[in-house]
This record gives sequence, structure tokens and C-alpha cells, in this order.
Amino acid sequence: MTYSMSYVLKRLIFIQLLVFLLSGCSLFGIGGKKPEKSPEELMNQGMSEFRDGDYSYAVEAFQKLKDRYPYSKLAIQAELKMADALFKKKEFEEALETYIEFERLHPKNKSIPYVIYQQGMCNFLRISTIDRDQTSTKNALKEFKRLRKEFPKNPFSLLAQRNMRKCYRTLAEHEFYVGYFYFKSGYYMAALKRFEYLITHYPDLGQHGKALIYIARCREKLAEEKSLL
Repeated sequence: MTYSMSYVLKRLIFIQLLVFLLSGCSLFGIGGKKPEKSPEELMNQGMSEFRDGDYSYAVEAFQKLKDRYPYSKLAIQAELKMADALFKKKEFEEALETYIEFERLHPKNKSIPYVIYQQGMCNFLRISTIDRDQTSTKNALKEFKRLRKEFPKNPFSLLAQRNMRKCYRTLAEHEFYVGYFYFKSGYYMAALKRFEYLITHYPDLGQHGKALIYIARCREKLAEEKSLL
């Protein structure tokens, strides 16, 4: 089969035009895969979004940096900032897990005092009213005490000391609340144990005097019950 010269020229022009168009699409990112951002670009993006209060987007940027560039010098910083972004979002359970993981992976990192303090704060900010379970209070106190023991001169240790008093006061008020509930319900031995525990473990926190009064009342009630036997 033979082709005319004009047909061949038209085919060549068509092919060249097609190649040009395809290369142009690739050049401008049309129809092609976008180049991945560098670790520095992802970190800058995450930090910018963090400063603007866009914490969800910041978490995504830091997570991408961690996943794509786990050996980058910025990956460790991204891990910590991701925990901070979760903390700012008030997702305290997720933030706590991320801080714990950071400490596990980087126990010698210079930010560890801050990380321990933040673990305490993730629990501290979830402290409920005195009539509720006090697990968060106890966990916060545990982390603050650990920080005070391991890094006594660190500035975050001094901040932890201030929060420790609130933890102790909340626990003392909880003990009195439970003891008083038992007393009003007629469970005098259970109430007595609560009040005695309070004055032994939480002295001078505003509940001591009242606890002593109810210790005396509990003993009176128990003596009355014993005399009726």
C-alpha cells in the first residue's frame, strides 16, 4: 500500500502535535501524578496550619511526613507536633497515646520532660466532679509526681507541682463525699474507713477538720449498734 507525500506529512504533523500536547499536560501536572512534597514542605505546611488553629489539617500533614519520610530528621519533630495538635483539638485520649508512643520511641529526647507533663495534662483536663470516678485525677497525679522525681529542676516540673495540689484536693473532696454518702446511708464502718483514709493521705487540704468530726460520729454510731446486740 502506498501513501501520498501529503498524507505522510499530515501524519507526522499529527504525531508531533500529539507528543507536544502530552508533554505539555505532564509539564503542568495535567493528567499526571503530582510530585510529592518534601519533608520540609510538609513540616512547614503542618506548622502553618497549627499556628492558624487548623489542627485537623496539621495532624494530616505531620502524619504524612511520618509515613513518607520516617528516617527524615524532621520525622521526630512531626511526631511530637502531631501529639500537640491532637491535644489542641481536645482529643485527649488520642493525644495521650501519641505522647506515650513518643516517649517509648525516644526516651532520651530533650523534650521528654514536656512530654511527661503533657501526659499528665491529658488526664488533668479530664478530671470530673468529685462525685464521679477519679481515675483521671489519679493518673494525672501519677505523671506529675514522676516528672517531679525524674526532672526536679525542669520548668515543667514546677508547673506540675502547681497542678498536683489540685489533684490532691479533688481526691480529698472525693473521699469525703463518698464517706459522707456512706454515713448518711447508715454504713458507718465503710464511712469510718473513708474518713480515716482521707486524714492519713490528704491532710491539710480543707477536709481534715470535717473528716475528724465524722470519724467521731461514726465511732459513736458503731458503739450504739454494738450496744444493741
